[in-house]
Amino acid sequence: MRLPRHLIAALAAFCTIALTGTAQAETRTQARPAPTAASEKVKLPAPVPCPGCWRPALRTSWQWQLASVPKEPFRDVTMYDIDGFDATKATVRRLHATKAGRKVVCYISAGSYEEWRPDEADFPASVLGDPLDEWEGERWLDIRKYTGALGDVMRARLDMCKAKGFDAVEFDNVDGYTNETGFDLDAADQLRYNAWLANQAHTRGLSAGLKNDLAQIPALLPYFDWALNEQCWQYKECTTKQNGDYGYDQFVKAGKAVFTVEYELPTSKFCAKSNAQNFNSLKKKLNLDAYRVACR
Repeated sequence: MRLPRHLIAALAAFCTIALTGTAQAETRTQARPAPTAASEKVKLPAPVPCPGCWRPALRTSWQWQLASVPKEPFRDVTMYDIDGFDATKATVRRLHATKAGRKVVCYISAGSYEEWRPDEADFPASVLGDPLDEWEGERWLDIRKYTGALGDVMRARLDMCKAKGFDAVEFDNVDGYTNETGFDLDAADQLRYNAWLANQAHTRGLSAGLKNDLAQIPALLPYFDWALNEQCWQYKECTTKQNGDYGYDQFVKAGKAVFTVEYELPTSKFCAKSNAQNFNSLKKKLNLDAYRVACR
């Protein structure tokens, strides 16, 4: 999709595990696999080191603008996260040139097909799944096929980000296993794919950001350089204390920056909590236009 997926139903509590049953847990949209069981069993490749990659400081000012390509004068922030396809090399160059040390993040969807993208014909029919709810023209991908044609598409997208001069990548829709995709995806499939994405970014000298996919933070933390989340305060799932064994405080503890956005909550309901956790949080409109209210 053009904009990051907005999950709209309420987060349900985990059900009690019965001796004769299986554990059932729900996200805002549907059943979520147990967060740690699959993570403990799957064998992942070693993280690819990236000594030259940019790693944002724990406190980093930023703007997230996907509805349009930013125009000058730009905001006085250290990081801009913008659409990788819509932005030109010249835009990325100007964002760098107009503020010393500014970095630019390349937004791409890694988990969904978007019919309006210039590479849409490169996706074979075999990887296209169910439509994303409320996102017309967008379909889930069979992420298990990243060793084939799907991987070729994603490598080409990362090459595009690199060629345009981006410093980092935001991978959207990398939690398909928690949704009705049309494929029998599980947590292990998602872990393999997300780790592969981060490693591919690092081989190109690009920093990798983990978008949402909270339950897999413990397993994916070694692969990703920073994290971005939507509405974790609204759904009371930002921290390990709230979730039990995963949370964005784990990124901060590892010295990795966390960026969060709330759409519906007033700043009075989340900014103080975000600042206390050392998160970089914004109030944004759902369409992710230029509007921005920063917590610090």
